[in-house]
Parts: sequence; C-alpha cells; structure tokens
Amino acid sequence: MRIKHILLFIISILFSVHSLAQNNDEKTNDTLPRIEKYGLRVGVDLAKPLRSLIENGYSGFEIVGDFRVTKRFYAALELGNEKKDWIEPYVSSRTSGSYAKLGFDYNAYENWLGMRNAINLGMRYGFSNFNETLLSYRVYTDTPAFPAEVVTIPIEYDNLSAHWAEFIFSIKTEIVTNLYLSLNLQLKLKLAETSPDNFANLYIPGFNRTYDYSDFGVGYGYTISYLVPIFKKKKN
Repeated sequence: MRIKHILLFIISILFSVHSLAQNNDEKTNDTLPRIEKYGLRVGVDLAKPLRSLIENGYSGFEIVGDFRVTKRFYAALELGNEKKDWIEPYVSSRTSGSYAKLGFDYNAYENWLGMRNAINLGMRYGFSNFNETLLSYRVYTDTPAFPAEVVTIPIEYDNLSAHWAEFIFSIKTEIVTNLYLSLNLQLKLKLAETSPDNFANLYIPGFNRTYDYSDFGVGYGYTISYLVPIFKKKKN
C-alpha cells in the first residue's frame, strides 16, 4: 500500500509539472508578437493562357496586382489583352483590344497564427478600348424562295470602348512562403459602351460576352502571384 501511495504521488507531481510547462508554453506563444507582411503582390491569370491553348479563335493574357493598404483592405489592379473570334450562324466577327480594372479587395477571413490566406470580396471599375471586325453576315430576306446573300467583305470598326462595374468573390491560399494561388468569380454590370453603326459588340475584352437582353456579364480567373514584402507590422 505504501508503494502504491508513493507511485500515485509521483504520477500526480509529473502531471502537475507537465500541465505547468504547457501553460507556460501557451503564455509564451501568446506573448510573441504576430508579424503581418505589407507589400506588393504581382502575378498572372493562368486561365487565359490555358484558354488560349484549348479554344480556337481566342488568345489572352492578364497581369494582376494588389497592395495591402490596411489590415483587411487591398488596392487591386488588373491589366490585360484579349482577341476573340465570334462565330454565329448569321454573323461572325473578331474583337481585339486591351483593358484595365481598378478597385479594392476586402479580406473577410480571420487567419490562424502563421496563416496568410484570404476570402476576398471586391469591386472593380473596368475600362476597355478595342477594335471589332465584321467578318461576314447574312442579309435578311423575307422571300424563302431565294437563299439569303452572305456578305464576306470585312468591315473594321476602330476606337470602340466600354465601361463596367465588377463584383468579385475570390479565395486566395499561400502554398509556399509568399507564393499564392487564387480562384475568383466575377459578376459584371455594363455601364456604357460605344457600338459600331448597325452592329453590336458581341464580345468586349475584359468584360467577355455581351447579351442583347441584359447588361450583366460573368467571368472567372485562376491566378498565381508572388508577394514582395516591403514592410511589416505587428498584429494587434
């Protein structure tokens, strides 16, 4: 019985020491300053080069960047160029031009210690300047006895433009130190555009496909980017 009591006493001391050491470690970790990086993050949209490889009549490229302004807000900028052949039964066209999107992202995700991921809600103002070439079109006729005439003489329209607002939802993950992968979904609202005479913009670089019955559009992106740290702040 005496040996049993001694063993229980030793075990209780060991548990007490272990618990005290664990509490001291937690207090030490809590007192360590949490450092957050502020800097410029630059990268490319991987979706557009991939789409260029698998989709006939399309080529595009986009550079993305953001700069951390506060704990949760980031200033964001995207610059890109696209060319798209649009083939329909009654009309075909080719659109090419450049675009820019400027706005901000808000990180709604509270990271654990050591993590630098993000769930962003963002907004952009988009502007595109482009050219459109009407490659062919079918002349409308109400006489079914004669086939409709197809005109194949290209007609070029220069200095076209469009403006839109864009709402973005994105998930950004740090895969290795300072290197990020991101998936984003975009909802666009067309604000204004210049259209060719007697013709419509079937595709707008940066905005994507247009619809006769709606000013809304959609898009997506899959980006890889690298953070260039400029300064650091202690997390409150």
